[in-house]
This record gives sequence, structure tokens and C-alpha cells, in this order.
Amino acid sequence: MAEVTANGGRARRMGQRAAAVRKASHGARSRRKHETMIGRPQPSRPSWSSMHMAKGMTAGKAAAPAARQAARRTSNKASKTASSAATHEPAGAPANRPSRDEAEAAVRVLLRWAGDDPQREGLVDTPARVVRAYEEFFAGYALEPRDILARTFSEVDGYDEMIVLKDIRFESYCEHHMVPIIGRAHVAYLPNHRVVGISKLARLVDAFAKRLQIQEKMTVQIADTLFDVLQPKGVGVILEAAHQCISTRGIHKPGVEMVTSRMLGTFRTDPATRREFLSIVANPSSVNLTNT
Repeated sequence: MAEVTANGGRARRMGQRAAAVRKASHGARSRRKHETMIGRPQPSRPSWSSMHMAKGMTAGKAAAPAARQAARRTSNKASKTASSAATHEPAGAPANRPSRDEAEAAVRVLLRWAGDDPQREGLVDTPARVVRAYEEFFAGYALEPRDILARTFSEVDGYDEMIVLKDIRFESYCEHHMVPIIGRAHVAYLPNHRVVGISKLARLVDAFAKRLQIQEKMTVQIADTLFDVLQPKGVGVILEAAHQCISTRGIHKPGVEMVTSRMLGTFRTDPATRREFLSIVANPSSVNLTNT
């Protein structure tokens, strides 16, 4: 009985020692695993600032193409504007026509030559105004007079009598002194199956008037263009004008008018046709233009 008890005690002690060994072994393994995990490089969690910077860089990369496209559009727009400004020249202008800036600079030179200061308040904007005014005064250089008469009408129900547009007011500029020529034109033609809108006769006068001119040349240009394009039976043109080159300078003769004429076709060869035209021009208009 004592032997059985002793054997049972030894078995318990051996079981306790085995449990202790297992516990110790498990603890050691846990410590080694923990030490291994501590010693191993751990992936770092990105900070807020680094995430924000990365996001900004990504957005910047995405925005870069858009910015480049916007820059290209701006550059192209500027190029087109510059090209448009460079090519906005009258049709008859020479290839070496000075720029607007050069024209304004020339006006400043004239202002200084006249004895004034182009930088004073009243004259600062004068060069730009003068250039704009010259664009209007000399707009005829941008026009092709023959094109004005391009559209004609043949359905006139057999009308073959004289067509006269009288008292067409015009303003031109003397090519000798660049001062105004102000007058009126009388234009007539005897149609040969083709007529043109009456406004086109006035436009034809303006196309030649809005240039540097002498009255004799302008008279010939109007008559010859009308005769060549419409090919009527005859053309008559009379210009009456006052020239400021003789009324405001030189001999100072205000109130003097110059009269020039050109007769072509039947207006030259047929005295009756010429007399009819001169009579119409000389007689006051019978059309009442005032309200009664």
C-alpha cells in the first residue's frame, strides 16, 4: 500500500514538471516571436502631411496638362489677335505700310514741329484720334470701285432715257496740301439695257473721294469706271467743289468753287443729250424734301 502511494506521488511530481516545461517552452516561443516582430522593420503609416503632399502632387500632375492647354489657348489667341492686327490693312495699301504706332508717332512729331507739347493733357490722345480719323477720311483705298457696280438689273421694262443722280455731297482731301475738298457730284448715264441701284452711284463717288485727290483726276475716274463697267450709251459727270487749299491758305479766296466735267459716248457726241444733262444739273430740284 505504501509502495502504491509512493508511485502515485512520483507520477504527480513528474506531471507537474512536464506542465512547467511546456509552460516555459510556450513562454520562450512567445518571447522569441515578440522579439522577432520588434526587430523586423515595420511598415510606417503615412502621416497626414505626407498624404496631403502626395495628394497635392497628384492634383498638380493632373492640373498640369490643363494649365498647358490654357496657356496654349491664350498664346494662340494672342497670336491670332496680333496676326489680325497685322493684316488689317486697306486692300490697296503697300506691303510696307507703317504700323498704327508709327503713324501715331509721326503725329507727335508734327505736334512738336508745330510748337506744342504732345504730352500735355489736351494732346495726349490726339495722335490716336488723328489716325482713326485718317482711317475714315481715306477709306476709299480699301475699296475696289468696279466691284460697287458689279450687281446690275436688266428688267427695266424698256427704259432707255437718261438716269441722273445729282447733288451727291462728297468730302475729299487735296493731295498737294492734305486739306479738305468739299463739294457735290452730278452723275448721269444713258443705259443700254443694264442699270445699277442708285445708291451705287453715290458709293462710287465716295470710293474715289475718300482718297488723296485732285478734282480733275477724280472726275475722270468716276466717269471712266461707270462707262467701262456698265457699258451704257453715254456717261456724264460734273463735280463742283470748294478747295480749302485756296480758301484757308495761299491766296485766301473763300467762296470760290471749281467745276470739272467729263462726257463720254452720246454725252460727248450728241449735243442734245449734253444739253439735257446740263439743264437738269442747273435747274433747282423740284422735289420737296421738307414736311408741309
